[in-house]
Amino acid sequence: MTTPVKRLPGWAKAVAALVLVLAVLFAGIRLAVLPGIKDLFGTDTHDRSGPTLLKSIQDMSRYDAASGNFQVVVDLEKDARFLPDALRGTRTLYVGAGTVDAYVDLGRVGERDVRVDKDRTSATIRLPHARLGRPALDPDHSYAVSKQRGLLDRLGDLFSDNPNSEQAVQKLAVRHIGDAAKRSGLTARAEGNTTGMLQGLLRSLGFKEVHITYGT
Repeated sequence: MTTPVKRLPGWAKAVAALVLVLAVLFAGIRLAVLPGIKDLFGTDTHDRSGPTLLKSIQDMSRYDAASGNFQVVVDLEKDARFLPDALRGTRTLYVGAGTVDAYVDLGRVGERDVRVDKDRTSATIRLPHARLGRPALDPDHSYAVSKQRGLLDRLGDLFSDNPNSEQAVQKLAVRHIGDAAKRSGLTARAEGNTTGMLQGLLRSLGFKEVHITYGT
């Protein structure tokens, strides 16, 4: 005995057809099939920010001895489970450019780290190892090459305050740049530059021998 197939009532078919028409309509607007509609409902931007307040001042004791420029191509894809990419999903190709500074914290140098002979002709200084600063993304040289979005994502962008948000790929670019800086030998370059700077400074003050060492 076969089970009768349940058919959708007429009102359900009408609702489904209406949803499909609206989806195609909004997708057409997003794809510029209907030019001018998007600009008609566009928004104007007005900067009404208040004055910038100085919250605090910090004295810097670190010596920025080296800086590295990095560039990474981020290919970020987000898929939805059980849904095709054409319906739900995004893929963004983003070029991120940024810098990372390497510095030596001279504020950590204590009295025991500096030794000078009686004749003031020889000096030995022990410095902490160089460290890496936080990666700084350059917005003027970072940009999205392409961004593919599914139909539902395009519909969501129509009602979003920030439809072209690139926060996820920017964070990923910063992380990759930071990892590359750790492998680049930037800290070793910073220590070499710091040694040269201090040796030149102390020799100009009359020291004939200047020894610089690094430790934790």
